[in-house]
Amino acid sequence: MTEFLWELPTRGDGRHVDSVSEHRSGFDFLDQVILAAELSGLDGVVAPYDPEGEESWVVAASALRQTRHLRVGVEFHPAFGTPVYAAKLSATLQRLSNGRLDWRLRVETDAADTVARGDRVAGADRYRRAAEFLTVARGVWNDEPVLPGRFGGTGFEFDGEYYDVVDGGFRGILSGLPFPVVYLSGNSHDAIELSAEHGDVHVFDETAEGVDGAVTALQDSANRFGRTVRVGLALPVIARETEDEAWARVLRQWHEVHPQAADTEIRALVLDGARWSGFDRIGYSHSVGLVGSYEQVAQSLSDYRARGIEIFELTGHPHIEELHRAGEHLLHLVDPAGRTLVGQEDHA
Repeated sequence: MTEFLWELPTRGDGRHVDSVSEHRSGFDFLDQVILAAELSGLDGVVAPYDPEGEESWVVAASALRQTRHLRVGVEFHPAFGTPVYAAKLSATLQRLSNGRLDWRLRVETDAADTVARGDRVAGADRYRRAAEFLTVARGVWNDEPVLPGRFGGTGFEFDGEYYDVVDGGFRGILSGLPFPVVYLSGNSHDAIELSAEHGDVHVFDETAEGVDGAVTALQDSANRFGRTVRVGLALPVIARETEDEAWARVLRQWHEVHPQAADTEIRALVLDGARWSGFDRIGYSHSVGLVGSYEQVAQSLSDYRARGIEIFELTGHPHIEELHRAGEHLLHLVDPAGRTLVGQEDHA
């Protein structure tokens, strides 16, 4: 079954781009978005790392507390703390949420992130550190229960470039839990190699040229390690009953940000099918996404599925309203076998 995730608005949200007067934020608002995702039939939500947004670990913990079925991904940089500390936090969250926590390591970064975190590790060094981070975190984690009984770990040792562990390993209530599913991202060669060796899922950003080549590179690299890595794609979506309604929504958002711009500028960013490369110019963190009728957007998502994409990380704003639209009108068109009772019976 295809999985659908939703990126949470950790900076808040509003009906209009960069609206201040109608801005919605805080725990009550985030709880509404999270519950809308669960009620709309999505499989999970992502608490993104954002130097200017709410802390992703706090948001993820709240999301796990508020829901019963959603998987919750917490995005963080390896520089936020030691891998042992991250594993300890996660063991508690896994135990309290019945194993619904996922990790989303953010390794690729920009200058603003570097300044915000005081992280001076650059270039390929970040990927070596991330590889060590995951090795240590998995090393201290015990999937099988280990009885308490003495002060100390279970004998895990590590002497690396960035991390050292002596007698590591969790016992007692911190043992016997599933390790978080590891999501990694990025379209670069280094990002793909890291996922091939250490990731469970790799989420690509769609580009104007497409990601087919990057997906093939990921699969080839994972095969060299004797592993299989699932493929995801991050996509903003604006879908409506008709194509004209969807583009009318784009126009409204565009003119809120670019009041003097001509409509021809919007159309110049159309790529092919339902793909449009102007989302980053109307307040989204991603550039390329989908615009069209529910049927057109569903067809584009189905085309991605046919090319090996198994997980879609969607976003749209205002978030609550767009979540309900996706759940009611879109998901069952993309994945009828997994989203409708009739489809499930036929699939069986």
